Order: sequence, then structure tokens, then C-alpha cells
Amino acid sequence: MYQRSIEITVGVFMLLGFIALSFLALQVSGLSMDSQKDTYKIYAQFDDLGGLSVRGRVSLAGVTIGRVSAISLDKEVYSALVEMEIFQDVDSLSADSVASIQTAGLLGEKYVSLSVGGDEEVLVDGDTIFDTQSALNLEKIIGAFASGDISL
Repeated sequence: MYQRSIEITVGVFMLLGFIALSFLALQVSGLSMDSQKDTYKIYAQFDDLGGLSVRGRVSLAGVTIGRVSAISLDKEVYSALVEMEIFQDVDSLSADSVASIQTAGLLGEKYVSLSVGGDEEVLVDGDTIFDTQSALNLEKIIGAFASGDISL
């Protein structure tokens, strides 16, 4: 009887471990129930992405409002073109909004942060944000500081 209860306890513990591992894998992969929501696409051009990746989050005031769906090179102006899927319920982003690439923590993931402007006109499916701020490149800053180009 004692042996059977130990086997059941170990089995339950292993099952809970697999469930927790599956949940963690889904969270890290970026898959969520938000991918089922209706979205519209907007674009932004950046000079330097600094490690932004597809499925990165798009946030407004710290709230996730969409995902990065594609990244490509705009061969006409030689800049990065980021395609973002914004949730349909966020339908009042002004046309003069600013998109910037931010980092979650010191070494965390890169994401696109949107700041709403004051324009009456709103962004619709297929519009492009031209007012952008590229990612802060720590390697360039450290290199410039080490070579003496930047002083305190």
C-alpha cells in the first residue's frame, strides 16, 4: 500500500511538471490566445532594428496591442520595414504616432513601443509610420566610449 501511494505521488508530480513545462514553452514561443483576435496591419521604417524579431510585441503605454508579423529590407531607401499586426479593438492610433524600439530590461527582448500623437486622422490598414526611433545600439556606444569619441 505504501509503495502504491509513492508511485501515485510521483506520477502526479511528473504530470504537473509536464503541464508546467508545456505552459512555459508556449509562453516563451510567443504563442497565445491573442493570435486569434482580428487585426489590421501597419508599417514602420527603422534605420536599425537592434535585434527586434518577428513575433515581438507591440505595446502602447505598456499594454500589448499587437505583434510584429514581418521584417524586411526596403530596397528603395535601404531601411528596415517592420510589419505590425495591431488588434482591431485599438482603432484610434493617430497618424502622427511615433514608433520606437525599446528593450525590456537591460538584456531583455526588443519590442516596438508606440506613442500616440495628437492628429485627428487615424492609422488604417496598410498605413506607414514614418516618425520612428531606432534601437539603442550598446556596442556602438561602448566602442565610441572606448575609442575616446564620447566623454563623460
